[in-house]
Amino acid sequence: VDMKGGIAAFLAAASSFLADHGGPVGTISLLITGDEEGPAVNGTVKLLDWALKEGNRFDAALVGEPTSVSRLGDTVKIGRRGSLSATIRVPGRQGHAAYPHLADNPIPALVRMVHRLSTLRLDEGTGGFQPSNLEVTSVDVGNPAFNVIPGEATARLNVRFNDRWSADSLADFLRGELDAAAEGVAYEFTLARNPSEWFLTRSDALTAPLAEAIQAVTGIAPDLSTGGGTSDARYFKDVCPVAEFGLVGDTMHQIDERAPIGDLTALAAIYRAFLDRYFAIGADA
Repeated sequence: VDMKGGIAAFLAAASSFLADHGGPVGTISLLITGDEEGPAVNGTVKLLDWALKEGNRFDAALVGEPTSVSRLGDTVKIGRRGSLSATIRVPGRQGHAAYPHLADNPIPALVRMVHRLSTLRLDEGTGGFQPSNLEVTSVDVGNPAFNVIPGEATARLNVRFNDRWSADSLADFLRGELDAAAEGVAYEFTLARNPSEWFLTRSDALTAPLAEAIQAVTGIAPDLSTGGGTSDARYFKDVCPVAEFGLVGDTMHQIDERAPIGDLTALAAIYRAFLDRYFAIGADA
């Protein structure tokens, strides 16, 4: 499902296309990496950078993410919200709970900060995106004892943000909110590396033939969506228009991750129909 099935389906589609028509008026390239989840140090970024340095140029990119929600063909992703993660650290001074005047408890300040961020409504959404949301994902003091005031307290958060924000403007806004909640208490606000900016594809040359191919094979007019999490499609946004389409993702990352054979066959047919239309071959088929 995520996303070897999509790769296999596209390989089948490209092989079928070439067998029937020979080389296209253009180039079909497959950029495949095994380092895609998590930090992805040696993944799409390095692969794309290498390809560009080698003189390759891309007019469009199709990423085989499992975008379908309940039925193959119901959703194409044409953009994603940005993602920003950060850590808040409040230093204190460890001490005995019976002698608070000899310690400095960092928890009250962190609680104020977390409460302020948790109750923020960042925006109401935009024409292309759902509302931005901030989630506090961890609060930790590293203290198993009942009678010890901890020496520090930390919290982690993640924000999915729309086109009302950039990573920089959002970080500045959050710092202002934290300053207000800290009430003069010292703290550290550290961004995780490489926040992801939002992107939105407005290229009919890519999305129109893809939507037509989906409808021709499945009878479904797909929803062009920007919902959900981020993906490697974000790395193509400054290179060429990019869209994402693939299998139903309801079992991705599960122990028994799977896809019906019929969906794999249909996905290959959709990719083939897309190639026909994109390269203007058999568009009326």
